[in-house]
Amino acid sequence: MARVQEHQFVDLSKPAPQAAEPKAMSRRAFLRTATATAALSGMAGDAFARNFIDKYDADGPIARYPNPDVVVLDKRFKYKLGNTPIIRHYRGTMWAEGPAWNGVGRYLLWSDIPNNEQLRWLEEDGHVSRQFRYPANNSNGNTFDYSGRQIAFEHGTRRVVRYEYDGSVTVLADKTPDGKGFNAPNDGMVHPDGWLLFTDPGYGGLMNYEGNRLNTGSPQPIQKEAVYRCDAPGKVEKVADEPFKPNGLCFSPDFKRVYVADTGVSHYAEAKSVIWVYDVDGRKLRNGRVFAEMTLDGRTGFADGIRCDEDGNVWAGMGWVGDGYDGVHCFSPDGTRIGMIRMPEIIANVCFGGSKRNRLFMCGSTSLYSVFVETRGGTLT
Repeated sequence: MARVQEHQFVDLSKPAPQAAEPKAMSRRAFLRTATATAALSGMAGDAFARNFIDKYDADGPIARYPNPDVVVLDKRFKYKLGNTPIIRHYRGTMWAEGPAWNGVGRYLLWSDIPNNEQLRWLEEDGHVSRQFRYPANNSNGNTFDYSGRQIAFEHGTRRVVRYEYDGSVTVLADKTPDGKGFNAPNDGMVHPDGWLLFTDPGYGGLMNYEGNRLNTGSPQPIQKEAVYRCDAPGKVEKVADEPFKPNGLCFSPDFKRVYVADTGVSHYAEAKSVIWVYDVDGRKLRNGRVFAEMTLDGRTGFADGIRCDEDGNVWAGMGWVGDGYDGVHCFSPDGTRIGMIRMPEIIANVCFGGSKRNRLFMCGSTSLYSVFVETRGGTLT
């Protein structure tokens, strides 16, 4: 049963177990006996190990350093720490998305789209608040502007909103420049000059599970998927539409580039699973081109949410393939895959946070994870 040690995680979503009265057989002893019995009876050892690992029980495997699931693929990946675990902070979401770090409040905000809520993890004691916002209009991505105000990209209402200091809500964008509604805004980020970029792939308009299905019979719920810029409430301009379904988005640390994950292969046979990059020219995007492809060892999944670190590397939440692929992949500024973090769930989105912004938070399908790395986030959130 050596593979019980394959994934090294610590579960902090539950309190530490308390001492119990002596019993005829301890739980740990029972698990050891059950493992042996399974092997003797011909039960598939790998399947048993995987089932055991995925419980992330406090009585589960002890984390052994260095963590084998943080994988160095290239010497440029100098960010693996030899004495830190991957931590599961919470389990219970249906589809976790949109992590954003608030430096003043020292908390991480993220969305559970199907459960129509936003959750909050507090750095000071690891506490998770359910329904930080409920209902949340099936929000997907979240970010903060340079005044500390939260911006949410809502599937259910197909709009972008900003939460003000007094608790009111400002609608930043709900119509395209030609007056049509959006497909379903997904993710975005604010430039230091105050304008906002966001993507509109439309997944929330294709299903009731993540929004409200528009029965158009097309993978484009309303119109061609695109990237938009918002300069002020109601002032919106289309800036790019080369990606089939532009999804995750982030700036480089010097704000001279914008990266956009394209997940169009979900609906278009001619699409490719790639991350695009654009040059930022004033408030325009120029010279769109493929930055990196998502195929690894002959297997191709999706890059969903993305963030840059201070060195300009792109960290991408990855999935839809399985063990050995799903997790987080790190690409150098020239597009080379240099490292990865293998995870037992699809990772939809990531962000850097913590007091030093050197903690990579990962939104898995049902869970929130983090791991410390030897770099810091290159942008505000």
